[in-house]
Amino acid sequence: MPAASDPSTSFELKSTQWPLLALALRSADTRQLAHDWQQRYGDAEGFFDQDALLLDFSAIEALDQACDLPALLQLLRKANLHPLAFKGGSNALRMQATAAGLARADDAADTVQHRVLSKAQPPAASPAPAPAETIPVSALLIDRPLRSGQQVYARGRDLIVTAMVNPGAEVVADGHIHVYAPLRGKAIAGARGNENARIFASCLEAELLAIAGTYRTSEVPLPQTVQGKPAVVRLQRNEQGERLLIEPIV
Repeated sequence: MPAASDPSTSFELKSTQWPLLALALRSADTRQLAHDWQQRYGDAEGFFDQDALLLDFSAIEALDQACDLPALLQLLRKANLHPLAFKGGSNALRMQATAAGLARADDAADTVQHRVLSKAQPPAASPAPAPAETIPVSALLIDRPLRSGQQVYARGRDLIVTAMVNPGAEVVADGHIHVYAPLRGKAIAGARGNENARIFASCLEAELLAIAGTYRTSEVPLPQTVQGKPAVVRLQRNEQGERLLIEPIV
């Protein structure tokens, strides 16, 4: 589970096997959700780009909670997300979601795939040519110090920083984060739910560390074995839940 200091307790954003993200609601309180969303993504302008979204109501169904679906959809669309499908929820909520044009999760593998591709590509008038060789997406390289208030986001790739990340600065990546200098600000890897993402730092002194939504802040002091030293951070999942495991690099 996310650390107690994580302000976002009403939702969890994950990757899925389909070409869309999944928003798992832990609370039906849309005001709380809006507050938590602002805490996590409010300053990350351009973080989403009409990304397709699956709404998972399973948790609030188990809690027998009602959801203000119009308010939820308005919040998500304002964040530049594109809700397309849903799963779980009460009978009333499922009917409401269907009436709002959302596909059921049982049909999402086909329906969402079709709708995403239809939105992205016009019908082909002739057979497509042979695909060109795929060029791997390179990591985003930052070679200047990041001051307080600055944010860098590596969308869909890793982030490499070769200069200091000062307190109050923030580095975010969908993949791994490598900081070959003192890391004193915030580092958020696996920002879109990649639980295999890691954070590497040659001098770990971070204010906040996060991987795939699980956070650790400076309120919990770093162990002396990694404080100010080379370290790697990864997400560990077991029967007790989720936590960030921080290990020295030797």
